[in-house]
Amino acid sequence: MVYHNLKALIKGIRSCKTVADERALIQQESAAIRASFREEDTYQRHNNIAKLLYIHMLGSPAHFGQIECLKLVASPRFSDKRLGYLGIMLLLDENQEVLTLVTNSLKNDMNHSNMYAVGLALCTFANIASEEMSRDLANEIEKLLGSSNTYIRKKAALCGLRVVKKVPDIADHFVAKSKNLLTDRNHGVLLTAITLVTEMVQIDAGVLEEFRSAVPLLVRNLKSLVTTGYSPEHDVSGITDPFLQVKILRLLRLLGRGDAQASETMNDILAQVATNTDSSKNVGNSILYETVLTVLEIEADTGLRVMAINILGKFLSNKDNNIRYVALNTLNKVVSMDTNAVQRHRNIILDCLRDGDISIRRRALELSYALINDQNVRILVRELLAFLEVADDEFKSGLTTQICLAAEKFAPNKRWHIDTVLRVLKLAGNFVREEILSAFIRLVAHTPELQGYTASKLYLALKADLSQESLTLAATWIIGEYSEVILQGGIVDEDQTVMISDKDVIDLIFSVMDSPYANYLIRQFVLAGITKIAARSTTSSPEQDRIAELLAKYTSAPELELQQRAVEFASLFTLGETRFGVLEQMPPPEIKTTVIGVVSEKKPVGSTTGKEGDLIGDEIPSASGNNGPSADATAQSNAQMLLDIFGPSSSDSAPATTPAQQQKSTVNDIMDLFGSSGAGTSAAPSSSMFSSTPTPSSAFPSTPASAFPPTPTPAAAPAVQNPQQQKLTSYPAYDKNEVKITLTPQTSPTKPGVVMILARFQVTGSEEASGLSFQAAVPKSQQLQMLPMSNPTISPGAVETQQMRVVAPVGSNVRLRLRISYNIGGQTYQDQVDFSGFPPGLTGTPSA
Repeated sequence: MVYHNLKALIKGIRSCKTVADERALIQQESAAIRASFREEDTYQRHNNIAKLLYIHMLGSPAHFGQIECLKLVASPRFSDKRLGYLGIMLLLDENQEVLTLVTNSLKNDMNHSNMYAVGLALCTFANIASEEMSRDLANEIEKLLGSSNTYIRKKAALCGLRVVKKVPDIADHFVAKSKNLLTDRNHGVLLTAITLVTEMVQIDAGVLEEFRSAVPLLVRNLKSLVTTGYSPEHDVSGITDPFLQVKILRLLRLLGRGDAQASETMNDILAQVATNTDSSKNVGNSILYETVLTVLEIEADTGLRVMAINILGKFLSNKDNNIRYVALNTLNKVVSMDTNAVQRHRNIILDCLRDGDISIRRRALELSYALINDQNVRILVRELLAFLEVADDEFKSGLTTQICLAAEKFAPNKRWHIDTVLRVLKLAGNFVREEILSAFIRLVAHTPELQGYTASKLYLALKADLSQESLTLAATWIIGEYSEVILQGGIVDEDQTVMISDKDVIDLIFSVMDSPYANYLIRQFVLAGITKIAARSTTSSPEQDRIAELLAKYTSAPELELQQRAVEFASLFTLGETRFGVLEQMPPPEIKTTVIGVVSEKKPVGSTTGKEGDLIGDEIPSASGNNGPSADATAQSNAQMLLDIFGPSSSDSAPATTPAQQQKSTVNDIMDLFGSSGAGTSAAPSSSMFSSTPTPSSAFPSTPASAFPPTPTPAAAPAVQNPQQQKLTSYPAYDKNEVKITLTPQTSPTKPGVVMILARFQVTGSEEASGLSFQAAVPKSQQLQMLPMSNPTISPGAVETQQMRVVAPVGSNVRLRLRISYNIGGQTYQDQVDFSGFPPGLTGTPSA
């Protein structure tokens, strides 16, 4: 059955009982339409195309009607043109070859005397225009922008937007006409014109400068919208044309960014919008939100910025979760601009931690991290600890890290710092990162006056709960290291001192070993801890036998590392008095800043500067290529401390060796053993150079000073005395878009395989580069550490630096994959380059 019009076809399809019947009917009708096309039935073409478009909307093939649509467009009747252009928009896209046949029809209809025919052509162009068609018809669009007809000007502006997106290099053709459109009184024309201008200023810095002179005109338009009374034609919930207001605010944001004069021109109107807009409805909130973003991006005065942040604070009290989420998200971005203004809303932000929406909790948590400072660290950490008790598991890793980093950076005293970390270990010990545990152990080692207090607290905590891994590791290590302190001074429990015996301590450590929570790592710590306890003079003979029996048991353990340690520790029991010297308290490890990591959604965590030391150490070259005096002083101080501890070398030396050289060689050997500058100090995986997306480089996790005594090694060769000053050479790594990056390597003959690299950033043009992000990755066989950049904004003539250290196998070539992103001249660039320009042999020559 053939249906003669669209209405009959729709009725027939709806009367089908099954999907199979519907498909059969559509196939039958499609065959009839194709036959009619072959017969060139002009009378039925309109009905056939209408039916075909309905079939296309149902998901069935209809591509065979493309040419017939072109024939309808060529018809002088408006109804045929309308259906033909509708068919072209539905059945064609910019990748179709048939599109070239449409160009001439569009050009003809753009010059049609009927404005509605012109509108059809413009509408079709805006939907399907390709790059080639945009170039061909750009002049026609430009002419129509100056049309006297409001209807045509509005559609022509949208076509201009399509042209600018497809062919950005001809955007300047529309500048003059677009300026004229900004003076139009018709809201529809003004809306489309501002959309066109916004796109042009984003893709061309020259156009941006051109339109800065139009800021007073935009301010005048916005003021008229704000001060106009009730306008039925444009009113939305009591606000005049909020869509146009939002568009103007977005364009002002682009024009005012980085320009003090333009920003000053729009300051008053922004304050007026912020104070006069009704915030009780969503329409007003959308305008306020755009106003806040504009204020925060332009060169606004301080009072206006505070007002913008206060508006975000009001958003936090809104019942709508979407508005609260947007406010928290925006405050996260602006907290670095004006922390004090955000601090005023601290209580509301902390209330958001108890919100039922997980997204709001996450954003509030990230914002809470950024608000911590010296004045409020006690309050905020207390709130975060309370949240840690009820937090979801996915939050705990980042939360424990942030709490400990805040305590490390802002702690009022070491007692409070230790209490805070202890609380974290008790609440979420299974979610504490290794570097946080390492930092805690270093802190205790450097605080002898609190070692008894810490060991006492850990003793009681471990007795109460064996399920928290990091708590167990910390307690085992510290009790093993400082057991004589609690044996002599007793355990402080609720202001009462309880004396304990070595049997109590060893029973507790043994209970850890027998616990179902004891894993491979915990067993290693337990073996080291009980071996240390066994070396204390107060340990009784029966307990010594228990320890020796346990060590003997694990000498045949299936885990290689566990077995090796058990064998080494058991052998120490046969060395008599020697073992007491080997197992005495370890010297405090070097103080380091806790590693910077990523908690969630690429939010940086942790402090970037150390209080007492450097992340990488004193080996990194300064900007001049030499170590500064502070580095020399630190090295000299470390050497002197070790001389005081161990005294001069007592070993036999060659006759030509002076006593001073003996002492220096001994100190160098010990520094190599305990220091952190060698390749083996921190074992963390590096980014694979061949991964599809290099991860942001950060320093390696720092590990606690090993509780295990080192395996005896042959005596190290004496250090090279007074090595010749190394000549430093810079190698170009990147030079594009007026940004230049060079890498300067430095090596030391005493440390083969370690390469210190200083990256220098410069701009060769007259504009500054802002928001510079420099990321690096190395092959899996190498390790990379990075310090923070000196400044992410590079001014003309200035040189910014970033320091790196690469640890590579001796004899290998250093290779880097660099990812650089920055903003210059209002345009954002992102590049990725592979660098292997360092000379061979930089890491040393492998020994035969």
